[in-house]
Order: sequence, then structure tokens, then C-alpha cells
Amino acid sequence: MTTATRQEVLGLYRSIFRLARKWQATSGQMEDTIREKQYILNEARTLFRKNKNLTDTDLIKQCIDECTARIEIGLHYKIPYPRPIHLPPMGLTPLRGRGLRSQEKLRKLSKPVYLRSHDEVS
Repeated sequence: MTTATRQEVLGLYRSIFRLARKWQATSGQMEDTIREKQYILNEARTLFRKNKNLTDTDLIKQCIDECTARIEIGLHYKIPYPRPIHLPPMGLTPLRGRGLRSQEKLRKLSKPVYLRSHDEVS
């Protein structure tokens, strides 16, 4: 990891913790605010620890993009949880009658950048 990339990652980590400190739930209830703050902190810690040993610059860049997208989406929609995607299991158009294997590949490719770290749920 280059020094610039390291600084960018640490800056994102700090900005997530600042965001969690200032976070207010849209319901206005204190329990919801506390629960959402805890979710933000736990999610950040988990994902950053999971990816701390990455050395491939492309994977690091993808993780940075995912983090940035999740921050922006959370601020815009006022929810800390990732927005779900709704694709039926065989809902993508198959090319020339290809089967399940091509559908799985298309689903993986169609997954939004902010959900790359989450497992596929159908």
C-alpha cells in the first residue's frame, strides 16, 4: 500500500467515526440513534479489519470506492444500512439460452459498488 493510499484509507476510517459521532436517527428516538451509531461503528471496524491485509491496488481502490459510496448513500438517505437490491433469481436476461451459471455471473456483475462486501442474498 502506498503512503497516499494509506492516508486515504485512514482518512475514510476517521470520517466514518466522525459521522457515527454526529449521527441522528430519522425517527428522532434515542434508542434508534444509539442502535444506528453502533451499527456504523461495528460495520466500519469489521470491514476495515477484514480488508487490512489487502495488497492489490485494484482491490484497495474498490474498497475505497465502496466505502465512499456507502458514506454518501447513508448521508443522502439518512439510513446507515446498505440499500438492498431486488433481483429475482433468474431475472436477468440470458444470452442465447444460457443457464444458471451465466445468471450467477450476471448477478455478480450487476451488484452495486456499495454492496461488494456483502454476501449474495437471493
